[in-house]
Amino acid sequence: MDRSEVITLLGETQTQNEFGVWAPERTSKDVFCQVNSVTRAEFFEGGRNGLNPEFRFTVFFGDYNGEREVIFKGNPYSVYRTYHARTDELELYVERKGGSNGAQSTS
Repeated sequence: MDRSEVITLLGETQTQNEFGVWAPERTSKDVFCQVNSVTRAEFFEGGRNGLNPEFRFTVFFGDYNGEREVIFKGNPYSVYRTYHARTDELELYVERKGGSNGAQSTS
């Protein structure tokens, strides 16, 4: 498999500060992936469920730790479904995050 693209997985962990208070801390990590469009069936089924499926990212199974957000080419996406494809591969199905209509800034 050709994993030549890079996505950033955004997650959250709980860390304890110097006062003993637990607080969420954002995490990010870049991973290699293969990028594919979702199938027509996935697109229409997602639409029936209020989703807007856009991409399927295939990553190494060990790289994914339940992150629910992805950045790809500067655009934010939400992971709405995962699929354990093979022994060492996991597919992340994503939709564009709310408020993003795909317009790119030219500045």
